[in-house]
Amino acid sequence: MAEATEPLVRASAERGVAILTLDSPHNRNALSARLRTELAERLAEAVADDDVRAVLLTGTGPAFCAGADLKEVAAERAGRPVDPAAPGMAELFAAIMDAPKPVVAKLNGPARAGGIGLVAAADIAVAPASATFAFTEVRIGVVPAIISVPVAARMHDRQLARYFLTGETFDAAAAAGAGLVTVTVADPDVDAVTDGILDGIRQAAPDALAGTKALLRAADRRDLASAFAEMAEVSRTYFAGDDAAEGRAAFFEKRPPRWAL
Repeated sequence: MAEATEPLVRASAERGVAILTLDSPHNRNALSARLRTELAERLAEAVADDDVRAVLLTGTGPAFCAGADLKEVAAERAGRPVDPAAPGMAELFAAIMDAPKPVVAKLNGPARAGGIGLVAAADIAVAPASATFAFTEVRIGVVPAIISVPVAARMHDRQLARYFLTGETFDAAAAAGAGLVTVTVADPDVDAVTDGILDGIRQAAPDALAGTKALLRAADRRDLASAFAEMAEVSRTYFAGDDAAEGRAAFFEKRPPRWAL
């Protein structure tokens, strides 16, 4: 397990691109309070840096991001709150979506639940053909509430309904066809394709990039803050329910939940 002194999000820079790497492989880069805090801080630093043209979000280990840290959720439900100052999922996704600089997600493996929220919040997402996706919320007794805000802005309605309601696993080709990722490429080509996208961004004027991203965001007429606030309340309600408690127990005990047929 990673030591508490080791960062869970590593930051580096390359030719005007801030590279933020999720580095918590012991729990498949789950969105723990500390990881969310570090990611939000590194993102804010990148946005404030005049030398940064774009942000690249990627990960280490066997997965891009497994979603919420269920051990922390269980601890909170048991009255052992984690860092109350840590940004919530809604704040994190909104920060990515509202960043004035392009955010490119380069997946290094599977994404699940809240991890798919990071993919959808990014402006551009490159996935290896081997990557898989699943909205597992319904299978642990909760709903994909908060992530529905960025995900619904990306995915086509029919596929969104299917994968939200079934929790089934789908591959990278299906994710691209549904609009969730920008492009799916052979695993060995992920770096080259991502580098090509970043080189394109490097050729753009910084102010024009910010203005174009604002233009793209304006196409969504919903009030982002209100949407996230509403979905955060829905999420809290379901995570506090009996089904969610059973879903977590089944997950940790590696057994089917009581409702499974």
